[in-house]
Amino acid sequence: MLKVMQPAANSPNPTSQWEDLTQIGAPNSAEWDNIKAQLDLVLLALETLTGIGSEAMLTAAIDLGLESKVPDRVALWRLRQSNPIRKGQGGRKKLDVEEARSLVLIICHLAKQHQELIRRAVSLLEQMAETNREPHTSALLGDYIDAFCNTYQERMEEDESISTDLLTRLALKLLVDLLFYSGPGGHRRLWLTLIDRSTKF
Repeated sequence: MLKVMQPAANSPNPTSQWEDLTQIGAPNSAEWDNIKAQLDLVLLALETLTGIGSEAMLTAAIDLGLESKVPDRVALWRLRQSNPIRKGQGGRKKLDVEEARSLVLIICHLAKQHQELIRRAVSLLEQMAETNREPHTSALLGDYIDAFCNTYQERMEEDESISTDLLTRLALKLLVDLLFYSGPGGHRRLWLTLIDRSTKF
């Protein structure tokens, strides 16, 4: 069973977190499309669970000293639009390594801010599993799943192979991932996960 993590008493500063990621290295260029998609989907899970929007993401960038990488809403939209499975071509751009690292730090910063909600949602998910109940029967999980599935379908290219059941499983998998990204060393976990999953997405 997944043990719900407690918040860290102290967190490393943004500079040391950035250095952590640079020491891990970067993925091969062939993996970038999958990494861009993964980053956008993690952000999608975070925003549909917590209700945050671009303003919170830009505030996080300022808190982390990353405003040069993510200066405004348009820049943020263009970075997310680099996800190859998103609808529309107008904002798509190449995502470079520094921009990807910036998004990783922003995601983990926001996940930590909302760790209590994330932990509560994961605890509910465990309770549902233990009692053989569907996650939709929990108001919090049901609202999150509905918001995730609806937003995914609004933003992403149509794919007949993506059923509601598959989207629900993706939403719940990303929810559990967010718990780990909200904890100590979450930025390292997410970066390594992106590199590892990129060839399996």
